Amino acid sequence: MKEKIAGCSLSVIMPAHNEEEAIAHTVHEVIDTLTTWMQDFEVIVVDDGSRDRTGVILDTIAEVHTCLRVIHHPVNRGYGAALVSGFEAVTKDLAFFMDSDGQFDIHDLECFFPFIGEFDAVLGYRVHRQDTWMRKVNAWGWKILVGMVFGVYVRDVDCAFKLYRADFFREHTLETRGAMINAEILYKFTRAGYSYTQLGVRHLPRRGGKATGAKPAVILRAFRELFYYAMKWHREEKKEERAKSRKAHVKSHAEPVSAQVSERE
Repeated sequence: MKEKIAGCSLSVIMPAHNEEEAIAHTVHEVIDTLTTWMQDFEVIVVDDGSRDRTGVILDTIAEVHTCLRVIHHPVNRGYGAALVSGFEAVTKDLAFFMDSDGQFDIHDLECFFPFIGEFDAVLGYRVHRQDTWMRKVNAWGWKILVGMVFGVYVRDVDCAFKLYRADFFREHTLETRGAMINAEILYKFTRAGYSYTQLGVRHLPRRGGKATGAKPAVILRAFRELFYYAMKWHREEKKEERAKSRKAHVKSHAEPVSAQVSERE
């Protein structure tokens, strides 16, 4: 296990918004843990327009730890936008993302590495989720909706504890910028033929700050993006299918002609 982990290069992406109470502990825990596992890693924290001391704390830590890179959004652009900024900055072979609010334990990542050789991604799902019943109901409904619209069926669509091969993010453009980001990643990931497996991870109470995922504005934006991009991507699917059909039709008519020419020769 240690040899397998040590041979990996890893980028950790952590979006952060007003997390001054938890950010220092979370970042230090990630860096300290990864230091004992491997040599080639980077931690990319995206400060998404925080109005508290999150950015200042991150810059202070970065002065001491060169493996930490901080990206600042001057204004809050959304969870998806923060992740996209992180993915665009990735330089390693593997890309892992987790929240910065302290609700996940980086040590659970150790169990993911044995599977990344067999699969293109390892998706975490929250065991004993530490959220209100309303958020759990919303998450269940969202999972069902994403499955119906995009044909993506995973145990925990929005679990912020996932490990991917970084090439996927270099080869595919992500378009959504809100809470739809995980659904988009999984839709494009599975449509491109990549494989994944799922593992349970611990979910802990928040160390501080406030969750924003249940805000009406966040939910409304997610639904707008879902229906807009569902129509857009389904149109693109049909266009691709028509192009493949025409190509196959042309090929089927060209082959007999080529055969006839060969026979005459």
